[in-house]
Amino acid sequence: MASDPTAGSGRAAIEVPLSEGLEHSQDEWEQAAAAVLRKAGKLADDASDSEVWHQLATTTLDGISVTPLGTPTLSEDLPDGGLPGQAPFTRGSVASRELDGWDVRAWFADPDAERTARDVVTDIENGVNSLWLSTGTGAIPIDALATILEPVFLDLAAVVLDAPAEPVEAAQALAAILDDKAVTAAPGTSFGADPLGALIRGRGVTDLGVVGDVAALAGPLGVRAVTVDATAVHDAGASDVQELAYSLAAGVTYLRALVEAGSNVDDAAALIDFRYAATDEQFPTIAKLRAARRLWNRVAELSGVTSAAAGQLQHAVTSRPMMARYDPYVNMLRTTIASFAAGVGGAASVTVLPFDEPLGLPEPFSRRIARNTSSLLISESHVAEVADPAGGAHAVEKLTDDLARAAWELFGEIEGRGGLLESLDVLRSGIAETVSARALDIATRKRSITGVSAFPNLHEELPQRRPYGEPIGVHRYAGEYEALRDERASTPVFLASMGPVAAFTARGTFAANLFAAGGVDTVVAGPTEGVDDVIASHAEAGRPAVVCLVGNDKAYREWGADLVTALRDAGATHVVVAGTADIGADTTAAVGQDALAFLRETRTKLEVSA
Repeated sequence: MASDPTAGSGRAAIEVPLSEGLEHSQDEWEQAAAAVLRKAGKLADDASDSEVWHQLATTTLDGISVTPLGTPTLSEDLPDGGLPGQAPFTRGSVASRELDGWDVRAWFADPDAERTARDVVTDIENGVNSLWLSTGTGAIPIDALATILEPVFLDLAAVVLDAPAEPVEAAQALAAILDDKAVTAAPGTSFGADPLGALIRGRGVTDLGVVGDVAALAGPLGVRAVTVDATAVHDAGASDVQELAYSLAAGVTYLRALVEAGSNVDDAAALIDFRYAATDEQFPTIAKLRAARRLWNRVAELSGVTSAAAGQLQHAVTSRPMMARYDPYVNMLRTTIASFAAGVGGAASVTVLPFDEPLGLPEPFSRRIARNTSSLLISESHVAEVADPAGGAHAVEKLTDDLARAAWELFGEIEGRGGLLESLDVLRSGIAETVSARALDIATRKRSITGVSAFPNLHEELPQRRPYGEPIGVHRYAGEYEALRDERASTPVFLASMGPVAAFTARGTFAANLFAAGGVDTVVAGPTEGVDDVIASHAEAGRPAVVCLVGNDKAYREWGADLVTALRDAGATHVVVAGTADIGADTTAAVGQDALAFLRETRTKLEVSA
């Protein structure tokens, strides 16, 4: 029962059940949803209302169906996720966080040691809790670590290394700094050796022997030695299930290597930490991180690791592939959603990559926005106040279970072939299939990329950034559109607008955005009353060879075919119609088509006519 908000005001209190008027059955939801779909023409009048489940469900690249509505039946038969800090750790590796929120971890890779030193101090003084340092060729010089870390209290701020080319040398350098400062390293500190990640990325030391060498340095200092960096496959285009399965296979490989090097299985497990990508698909990200902890706990059980050492230490990083070079400020929105999902998903540490990361080395402004994103989520949105806030949500629990089962099956296949090293070709083949499937979705704009494939700003001026010392190998989702934008078309497409503004705005805007996504500018005729008006505007525009008719269905029926003929007579060599009307045009520009193929064809026609 809810108490009356007017209590104490002198008015009579009225008690009303909170659920009054809000109780509805599943059948009622189906009826309401079906009515909306029928009105939109997406559900046949004679179709069953229950068809809405199929119509509204989405399917991931792993073939997992995501329901449009969470219901108790989805989770009633799922395994118990336990409590935070207890096996199977689905709800969190620890019962409560040591910090007020997650560990805010900043990334540094600038080879200019002086700049990096300034950035480290600025970040630490303004909300960052730990440091992730990329060292070696094209990144931070190893011999500069002492200078960079000199002002940092290493017993309070964890340092995580990423040194693919010289993992042992970087670990030795950090160990020497800790010894010189005579401090115990902060929890979460890791030497970050990852030869398997180096193998996937095609750069750095790939010899598993370095795992034992780095572990020998890490053990006495109480720090982590090895990082299973699953972003290596994510950056190559892997799906969530492939990323999870890779992390298990890599983790098992490292666990075996550490035991062979002399560690007992509990100590070996305590030497490993994990890194995952967080994307702007928030629910899959939340479920992926939850599933990862559950899966690693199962691996630990089968390996004889005690429950005390089975909790997975997770570092989540906002996805590089999801970031775009064009309209880069939209990346702030992407990383906000991704970091929210990472925090809700229970990651111990979260790195928000600066919005200008695709353009080059981040600047102070972008670094500030990145660290403040986590600060806002923690301190203003209070996302970290509750452990596992998504726990118990039926749809999230189901998605967590689906991801875990699919990843475990793929992990089993990898192990069945003899382990990760023996299965790399098969894994790469699977990732290539995922890349192709995703590319088709992006080409057809089923998966849109705001500011690139949808609502592009063709005339924007990109902020200039210093280049990376060594290119970061990332399969960016926007890459094919960006390649077209990099070389803008020299001539525009003429939009043959038909009728008053209200009649052509919808298709005119659609067409202009589509062409802009491929680096093609447009010039529009404006309001017209007939064929002669359009032809006159076409002449004023210099008689562009490629034209696109934009109008409503009525105008297409009444004078579309005549306009196509007149435009050809006026010099147009390639005629497009926005929509699917059959009025004699050479091709159409419509929702659902392969936009990249259409744009490449258009660019070819423009080049021929130039």
